[in-house]
Amino acid sequence: MITPIADDPWDFGRIAAANTLSDVYAMGGAPVSALSIIAFPVSSEPPETFRRMLQGGIDIMRSAGAALVGGHSIDDPEIKLGFSVTGVVHPDRIMTKGGARPGDVLVLTKAIGTGLVSTALKKGEASADSWGMALDSMTALNAVASAAALNAGVRAATDVTGFGLLGHLREMVLSSGVAAEIEMAAIPLLPGAGEFAERGLSPGGTWRNKKFAGCLVEGIDSMSKADAAILFDPQTSGGLLLAVPEAAVAGLLEGIRTEGGNAHVIGRCLENSMEPTIRVA
Repeated sequence: MITPIADDPWDFGRIAAANTLSDVYAMGGAPVSALSIIAFPVSSEPPETFRRMLQGGIDIMRSAGAALVGGHSIDDPEIKLGFSVTGVVHPDRIMTKGGARPGDVLVLTKAIGTGLVSTALKKGEASADSWGMALDSMTALNAVASAAALNAGVRAATDVTGFGLLGHLREMVLSSGVAAEIEMAAIPLLPGAGEFAERGLSPGGTWRNKKFAGCLVEGIDSMSKADAAILFDPQTSGGLLLAVPEAAVAGLLEGIRTEGGNAHVIGRCLENSMEPTIRVA
């Protein structure tokens, strides 16, 4: 479940649904059905807010080919929304966090910066264009990237959400027993995200993520605050981080871009002989 990240209840519902579906896509699955999980202040919010929020979620589920078959709701002072999604995947084609191998190329399928942009928006600092691009990113499904990854023979993936880019890379390197190198300049950013990082407009979760994953990052104590703000920025409905066999990279990128998606090579998996195990170049 997530708390509202958009003023429009319909947009919030769409974001919450897309965010939840990413777990299925990260495993190479196809969503089939979902249950809503809603906390809502009945006495202080009009029923129309509830209806629009849920309609946004339904619209995204329909676009994913999944049916909303029921749900649970409670009266709560703070609005929260999530979905429990059931999907299917062929047992021989499951992508996991533990499937990366040395030499695999790291590919990211959405730009980083939703936490930075949404924080700037709350402070009245984000432009309409910047927020619009972030909203488009958060409501875009990872279906195209997931299908292209399966077609390319990818076996290692994770979705990039609340732990930030390096937090989720941490899970991949530990699960796979590899090390990794990330090229800072290659990380795609949402419009305005770099500026907001420089100005210190970061959500509080950024620094919890740094504490969680920083012990695996080479030179973490000397990293600039702006770089850390990007690398550990909590993402809502972020992209997929894929570990791709080098021979399959060109086909994967073409497959994603042909279907209107985005994909960027941001680094590589290495032999697990580094200490710490993540290097940012």
